[in-house]
Amino acid sequence: MSDENGVLDFPARKPHRGLAALTQEKEKTTDEARCAAFGFLRGLDQRALAVEFRFRDGNSDWFPYSLLALWRHNPSVGLLLKFTGDLVTLVLIRGSNLDAVLRDKEINLTDRGFQRHRITFVREMDEDELGKAGEGEPTIDRIEVAECESNEEVQAWLKKVAPAFIRGHN
Repeated sequence: MSDENGVLDFPARKPHRGLAALTQEKEKTTDEARCAAFGFLRGLDQRALAVEFRFRDGNSDWFPYSLLALWRHNPSVGLLLKFTGDLVTLVLIRGSNLDAVLRDKEINLTDRGFQRHRITFVREMDEDELGKAGEGEPTIDRIEVAECESNEEVQAWLKKVAPAFIRGHN
């Protein structure tokens, strides 16, 4: 409906679109994208301030990239990240194809992701999602977090949970 001054002109409503179409449209208009296992910033020169770890139970932990001291990748064990602050926090990401580059995205979790501070979140996938993952696609089975007050606690946790990450371990 319209009056002489055009005050009551309303824009035409767009027809309803499915969730997939809305997600694709949002990805085209934002700086972020995602796969089933993690989210990332699109631009090669973009940097995230923090990374979120999303657990199956609905809880999340966030860590600023400024506290990321190191990370190590061992394909047979996973990806180990060390955040240092008042405590040393170790985050062990277990899964498969953690260093696989996503098709047409030029991103992975390792050298193109965490190293460049482009990963915005990492999430544990449920059994259905793990079963649907394609060949060579990154999957996240589990995320383990340990907070340690001393180097001895770090070494004890690594010895128990992921001894392959201890230097000099055979």
